[in-house]
Amino acid sequence: MLRNRLLTLLLLLFILVLAGCGKGIEDPLEWEIEDFNFTNQDNKEMGLADLKGKVWLADFIFTNCTTVCLPMTANMVDLQNQFKEQGLDVQIVSFSVDPTVDTPEILKSYAENYGADFASWNLLTGYSPEKIDAFAMDNFKTIARKPENDDQVLHGTSFFLVDKNGVIMKDYNGVNPPVEEIIADAEILLAEE
Repeated sequence: MLRNRLLTLLLLLFILVLAGCGKGIEDPLEWEIEDFNFTNQDNKEMGLADLKGKVWLADFIFTNCTTVCLPMTANMVDLQNQFKEQGLDVQIVSFSVDPTVDTPEILKSYAENYGADFASWNLLTGYSPEKIDAFAMDNFKTIARKPENDDQVLHGTSFFLVDKNGVIMKDYNGVNPPVEEIIADAEILLAEE
């Protein structure tokens, strides 16, 4: 009798442990981000250390983009609003891929036109085009290259979900994002210690 109760208790404990294991991000990328310090839209230094302990969503854009950046930025604003509505503390970081054009003032004006909330969104610049190209490729496995004699920049269109330790866990289509999946994945990362 006691043995059966003990076996039942152990079985229940085992089931609980297994159930807890299934709550992580599915197929995580686990790409670590190198330390960085760039300049945000308020002309203040902002870097990886400022994001330590926070979950964040990143993308690569530029302000005079005539194609994908427009829907990407609109989608990011929509996600920011949904995070707020659901009480999720998710930061947003947009890296400019055209830093020679995108000054802090231009980035701020651009984001204001979309209704971005700067309380949880930083748009970064203050580096060379070569630096952001290398940074994007080395850390996010995406391109950020401006061809000679062209005002448009070749860049990736993904949104990247980053955990509290600065590790990229997942990427998503930024032009047509899976909003519910992004929110669910952000909730998982926010719940992690």
